[in-house]
Amino acid sequence: MPTTTLYILGASGDLTSRLLLPSLASLLCKDPKRRVQLRGSGTEDWDAGTWRSAVEKAFADSPQALEHVDIADYVKADVTDADDVASLVKGLGPSTVLYFALPPAVTAAAIDAMEGLTLPEGTILAMEKPFGEDEASARELNGKLLALVPEQQIFRVDHFLGRSTLLNLLGVRLANRIWEPVWRAEHVQQVLIRFDESVALEGRARYYDKAGAMIDMIQSHLLQVMALVAMDPPSTLGERDLRDAKAAVLRATHVMGDDPATASRRAQYTAGTQGDRELPSYRDEEGVDPDRQTETLAEVTFEIASDRWAGVPFVLRSGKALDRKHSEIVVTFKPVRHVPPGLNGTPVDGGRLTFSLGPDEMHLRLHVTGGDDPFALRHEDLVADLGEGQQRSYEEVLDELLDGDVALSVRADEAEECWRIIQPIRDAWAAKAVPLEEYPAGSTGPDAWATSHES
Repeated sequence: MPTTTLYILGASGDLTSRLLLPSLASLLCKDPKRRVQLRGSGTEDWDAGTWRSAVEKAFADSPQALEHVDIADYVKADVTDADDVASLVKGLGPSTVLYFALPPAVTAAAIDAMEGLTLPEGTILAMEKPFGEDEASARELNGKLLALVPEQQIFRVDHFLGRSTLLNLLGVRLANRIWEPVWRAEHVQQVLIRFDESVALEGRARYYDKAGAMIDMIQSHLLQVMALVAMDPPSTLGERDLRDAKAAVLRATHVMGDDPATASRRAQYTAGTQGDRELPSYRDEEGVDPDRQTETLAEVTFEIASDRWAGVPFVLRSGKALDRKHSEIVVTFKPVRHVPPGLNGTPVDGGRLTFSLGPDEMHLRLHVTGGDDPFALRHEDLVADLGEGQQRSYEEVLDELLDGDVALSVRADEAEECWRIIQPIRDAWAAKAVPLEEYPAGSTGPDAWATSHES
């Protein structure tokens, strides 16, 4: 396997040391045939020795991976400066993966600084979400990227689209006749996609206080997961077919009833207890501007206006400082039309299929009889272990990137559609048409919120 060059912009930053380099080390241990030349640039005044030490520290848990990486140069540079960027580009080789491990605003400024430059053949540009600040800015950013390289060489990173999780979901749905015929409005009552976290702000106020749960999770990650769940079966899992199928879902998606006031909810955590930790209220976290009224828990119900899904609520929810982590996709089926008299109990649904993410598991909840009363209905869960899943998310991102495979990244039109979808909610929230509720840190959320999501 030939050597691939990974050039990290923001090499001295937190994302690089905490996620990218350790994930690269783990990937190289599992794929010993792969070789990577590792280059870096940042604003810190490092030399080659400092860069090598940073890489070796990040590889500490997988030191054998150092045998498969060539730790090359580090260049101090301001990537928002046109002269610095021109100098960096001049030193790039063909087929380099250029990873913007930078805050989104800095990435956008770096793209501006690249205007008019010619990148070497095969250069792949990789960047973190969010992509723009709204539909118009996303479209403008996409135009600037496309002036540099073709769409097939742009990797808009969404680590929720890790290869194993995607294939687990698609494998179950598309390779089993029991699911594909019922994967539609005639049989599905509701789809819930949620990512609840037990962690609080954890020092991320600089980014999170401007984004909130809506932009941090729903606008990007969860709408992408929804598109995978709801898409029509693609002809292949190739880049074009897969992303065409996802984009078709997003184009058909809108707020349920086109009424954000009734289809969305938002809340912010107050002081509380998480395990043995006392957590301050969000308003009192360092770096937070209380006047922003940033939501730390958001829930929105969407509808996909298509023959397959019209009328089915897709509930997307994410929050911080909750009682426990809950990362899952829950497909609830409609109740059967008739339960014969003699069976005791009336099921509220027709069964439930749950994909838990990281580690990945599949739970199939069925209504059965048995026990002391052979006619009494109860439910049982059948559980299948599907692997590590999201625990390996950045490994899988790098695996795809180094192979030049952009199929599981976010395409330009998808990024723009995700902003369009949430704009009515942003407008309603800005107009205070949806109240900002409260919940104690360490709780399940506001008391008034439905408990039907509990599994």
